Amino acid sequence: MPSPTDSLRPVSGTADGILALLREWDAATDPAPLVVATSGSTGRPKRVVLSRDAVRASALATQERLGGPGQWVLGLPPTYVAGVQVLYRSVVAGTAPVRHDGDWQETAARVHGRGYVSLVPTQLVRLLRDDATGTALEALARFDAVLVGGGPLDPRVRAEAERRGLRVVQTYGMSETCGGCVYDGRPLDGVEVRVRDGEVQLRGPVLFDGYEDEPERTAAALDDGWFRTDDLGELDADGRLRVLGRADDVVISGGVKVPARAVATMVAADAAVVEAEVVGVPDAEWGELVTAVVEARDPVTLAGLRDLVEPRAWAPRRLVVVAELPRLANGKPDRLAVRALAAREVATRG
Repeated sequence: MPSPTDSLRPVSGTADGILALLREWDAATDPAPLVVATSGSTGRPKRVVLSRDAVRASALATQERLGGPGQWVLGLPPTYVAGVQVLYRSVVAGTAPVRHDGDWQETAARVHGRGYVSLVPTQLVRLLRDDATGTALEALARFDAVLVGGGPLDPRVRAEAERRGLRVVQTYGMSETCGGCVYDGRPLDGVEVRVRDGEVQLRGPVLFDGYEDEPERTAAALDDGWFRTDDLGELDADGRLRVLGRADDVVISGGVKVPARAVATMVAADAAVVEAEVVGVPDAEWGELVTAVVEARDPVTLAGLRDLVEPRAWAPRRLVVVAELPRLANGKPDRLAVRALAAREVATRG
């Protein structure tokens, strides 16, 4: 039973309490929307209002895309949209979610029939790096789909995971779309994607109602029913979406527009790099200094990382190596903290 601290406005509390509330919410005749508080990884946090119709449309479309109802594993915080969806998809499927408590073999053994799990890229990277015996990856290979979303997925990481037998599905979405709504570049049924002036825009039954008590912010995010994601992207000849990065992740250095996510992907090609973020640090000469902040398993050099970047004008001019990238509670890199860390390091070194 939910405790007085469990809530759907905004979603808060324990996984069991939130699950009980979601069951009541799903069965109610005309429930009020739930509210998900965003992490604020790139700016001021928001409180996203999601109707039951939208959350249900997302859950059903996901179920259809993946091949039918199944048991979901909860290995993410239950208060963010990805965790909420694991719980609500279980409600819609009529199955009991399985809590992951650290042992993937034990977790997989509690899943019966079709099984699904959602991860953020960092979790997958660390599994590939740290699973010396291979037992965790062997367990994950039993799932019918391993959804990976909440950030960019390095193609090398995906290839290695698939070589180890994982059925990886790369998802793209956000709280405003009830979580992932584009799977491996293809929108879920009912969802539309377009790219306007380089910006990815989304429309469909999974869209949010708005930002709680912020009508101006809501109006700025919606354009005639289309949600403006602030992500840069392109559609290939087959209509498949490729996300290039955040519009506000473009670093302007010496008059050159540098796409930070693209550079981070190139930098991460160094075998010693576990994960990389690229940010701009204010600089009197360059305007912004392209700075790579990397978590590495072995020594790396700025010169070596610069050699991986094309065009050369995009190459980082400073390198900051950290034991671990700053992270938010949902596992995503905290880009505001990364940017502040980089600025401090650059200022200290001069």
